[in-house]
Amino acid sequence: MTKSGAAASGTATFTAATTVRAAGPGSFAADLSPEWAVGDRPHGGYLLAVLARAAIAASSDPAATASGDTGIELDPLAVSAQFLRPPSFGPATITVDVRKRGRTVTAVNAVLEQNGRACVDAAISCGRLPDGPVHHSDLAQLPAEPPPDALDVTSNVGVVFRVAQVSRMMIDPATAGFVTGRTDLPPRLHLWVRPADGEPDPLFALLAGDISPPVVFNLGRFGWSPTVQLTALVRARPAPGWLRVLADSRALHGRWFDEDLQVVDAAGTLVCQARQLAIAPQ
Repeated sequence: MTKSGAAASGTATFTAATTVRAAGPGSFAADLSPEWAVGDRPHGGYLLAVLARAAIAASSDPAATASGDTGIELDPLAVSAQFLRPPSFGPATITVDVRKRGRTVTAVNAVLEQNGRACVDAAISCGRLPDGPVHHSDLAQLPAEPPPDALDVTSNVGVVFRVAQVSRMMIDPATAGFVTGRTDLPPRLHLWVRPADGEPDPLFALLAGDISPPVVFNLGRFGWSPTVQLTALVRARPAPGWLRVLADSRALHGRWFDEDLQVVDAAGTLVCQARQLAIAPQ
């Protein structure tokens, strides 16, 4: 990796890549972008953003599901997803079921399907993110912007971590031992990420809750590390600028490991926190 702050040159903006279209009562159509990907499959956080967009559209009012009119747009508050099988790029269907429509929270089940098979099954809580002050916060500290020695992931991902080519991503070299072949650092990474075009929104904050390369790379466990279950809480609307991402793991038991992410915006506000259970390579 080289040191650079250059913007990514991807063509599929985040908004365009997560667009969903009404396809009938309780159904939305999506086109899964090959650019928002890891290897030859769509990125997991990207899939959560697509599901959340469909849930938001379905949450506005009963007529919105059929008409595509979202009315007053809500925000994703919590997403709990099971990754059943990886979808392919291209057309996909999202089936939504509004389980409860409330004044504060609307509960939605959303299932991303492809070729008649469920790929990601999510329970999504929709509502309005708070605009008021933060009354308590206990967060790890990172500078608001990448330091001069940060490594530019965007320009050095090749064909594997392609999601970094359509966003801007920098990584703290002091935490990324795997970059230089070290396997003696803790499973912990510090990153900075933002859209290549525009500013982060709540859905991009949700994606950032799964943006880190697997932290077990620092333990020499290289390869595909599929997520089995992920729960993300979106806490606030991000301020313009970089999102700071702190990723770490508490334990690697056999091939099973957890990964926790805190996503903090440029103003120092927690905008997303996520925990996932994943499988490490042998």
